[in-house]
Amino acid sequence: MTEEEIIEFAGGLPGVDVLTASEGNGAPEVAWGDSFFYFDPDRDIPADKRFPFATIVTTNYPGFDEASKLDREGVFRLNISVGRRSFEKLFGYPPARHADQQNGFDYAAIDTVIPHPVYATQGWASILNPGERTGEQARTLLTEAHGRAAARHRPHP
Repeated sequence: MTEEEIIEFAGGLPGVDVLTASEGNGAPEVAWGDSFFYFDPDRDIPADKRFPFATIVTTNYPGFDEASKLDREGVFRLNISVGRRSFEKLFGYPPARHADQQNGFDYAAIDTVIPHPVYATQGWASILNPGERTGEQARTLLTEAHGRAAARHRPHP
């Protein structure tokens, strides 16, 4: 799956608003090119109240998020809020226990479902360059994350 295919798939789910960070929308330069997927069917949730159910990250965030080695040519990371139950099903332990397990993962592995290198404890999973092994699973996880986001949605006045 390419970044564009992910954006088309997730952005095509009902009520999804996609924001790709850029200078034009005031995003910090380190985030330019990263995409954020929000459930916001009426496009009325204030920016400071929006929380993505998935993201695509294209670069390292120096000093904060470098474990995926996104400085490699053509490498990007799909991040998905899978929730506690799905996280435990995927990895065999609850997100709260990730600190005890984190050394058992290669966060730079391509086409492999892994805990998010920074947000695993919040129930996030990641896939670098979803491909033949993980493409269908990525679509399923995105659909499930979208469903959870939709279920939590409250219209904003």
